Amino acid sequence: MFMCSHLYMSPIHQARSMFAPFRGGKKSRARAIGSPENRSIYYLLVDSHDSDPKSRIDLHISSPMGVVIESEVWENNQPLSIFIFVSCLLSVLCLPHNSSRISTVFDQLLPSSLLRFQRNFLLLFCFSSVMEGMWSVFGEYEMAYFGVSKEQMVSSLIIGSASALFLGTGLGMLSDLIGRKKICLMFCVLHLFVAIWKRLFSHPSIWLASVSLSLASSIFLFGFETWMVTEHDKLGHRLDSLNEMFWLMTFLESASLIGSQVVANWLVSNELKKNMFSPSTATALLAVVSIVSIAREWRESPPASIKDYRISLNTHIFSDKRIWLLGWAQSCVQFSVAVFWILWAPTIVADGREVNLGMIYPCLLGAKMLGSTAFPWFINGPLPLRTEDCLVYAFVIAGIVLSIVAYDYQEIGILVGLFCLFHACIGLVLPSLARLRTLYVPNELRGGMISLSLAPANAAILLCLILRGYSGSIENSTIIAFGAIGLFSAAGCMHLLKQSGKHSPHQNFHKH
Repeated sequence: MFMCSHLYMSPIHQARSMFAPFRGGKKSRARAIGSPENRSIYYLLVDSHDSDPKSRIDLHISSPMGVVIESEVWENNQPLSIFIFVSCLLSVLCLPHNSSRISTVFDQLLPSSLLRFQRNFLLLFCFSSVMEGMWSVFGEYEMAYFGVSKEQMVSSLIIGSASALFLGTGLGMLSDLIGRKKICLMFCVLHLFVAIWKRLFSHPSIWLASVSLSLASSIFLFGFETWMVTEHDKLGHRLDSLNEMFWLMTFLESASLIGSQVVANWLVSNELKKNMFSPSTATALLAVVSIVSIAREWRESPPASIKDYRISLNTHIFSDKRIWLLGWAQSCVQFSVAVFWILWAPTIVADGREVNLGMIYPCLLGAKMLGSTAFPWFINGPLPLRTEDCLVYAFVIAGIVLSIVAYDYQEIGILVGLFCLFHACIGLVLPSLARLRTLYVPNELRGGMISLSLAPANAAILLCLILRGYSGSIENSTIIAFGAIGLFSAAGCMHLLKQSGKHSPHQNFHKH
């Protein structure tokens, strides 16, 4: 359900305004005038990208008194945005001149059939990322527009999480059995169904939309990767060209999510009532184009039988401790990213200042893009580093970042810097884990392995939503601390995976 996909981005973003501020009111700019015993002011902080400034702070006063509001708006750090953009540009432009790679997706040295597939696939993947991002950017605002309460939003999130856990876990194995193209078609059909449903009904069932989009997000996490790897193997790929695709997918996904934010804002514009359904129309058009592209371009080999698949799953997945280590690391990444997207906005607005979250959001994704461009430098470039070592360092740094955030409140500028560092680490982690899956997991089991590894993360997310959203028996800082602990444990898994590789070298199921 949760992106990270490759990140990432899913209906979980709606939880941003549903949880209390991280360190509520610690540095509030509201000043009450009156006797100290009568100063009873409670703040309701919601997402500051709401177009109505009055929805950002509600004041409830227990007795008559004068109140003076000192409004302060935190401005985004423009040099940080420029630095991220320039760094991404330089990293991409300088890489071909410093890398030992033989050929890339931008070169003409690859076979024409493989080159055509790569470019068509990346375009289709960008369309799919925009469909995912359209809901993550616009979904919360849309539900608020239709008068959906916070309790209903929490309920829809819990239902979506449960769907990802109990239904989404089996979709990976289903894709291995029926074919990756069919499961990617299902992804597009689910988005098309929700988009048409929203156009037909002015106030569609949020539960139905939550289940459908959660299943689509689950497919997004494994479907396109498994399809791309399988097709590369069929066309006789080189491993270095496959590594190229891994970081490009992470890079383009983040760029597409930023693009979906721009598109959603442009479609809605200032005429809210007139253009409320424009993002749904755009999603429907993208889904139709994607369905036609998938159906026309590629063919698939016959699927495996259930009996043979079960035997292979037991032999290569459940009986290999290295796959368990790799799966746990993937699950920890998924959980920590979901925790971040649930709590990043309440954490930033905790001091009471107004913050334009819409300007910070691209910075976070830009940092993820920058992290993804570091992958070829470490793997195939002038800074060679074993993949497991690279992941250990990235996991430790990301865990330290979440530990700092969980320990105490920081200034907004420091928080934004920490969040960007966290996303840079995630941008490096995602293609690195995909590379390890290529080395350890057979193609015919890849989808099932990924979806099974996400089950613990989905279960933990569901538990946190129930405990925090309903009973309030767990604090935001505790949830973030759990995410940090998970990342540290993932670093330990990568260290053990490296040690096991020294004694029993992995079997590479793919061509070089």
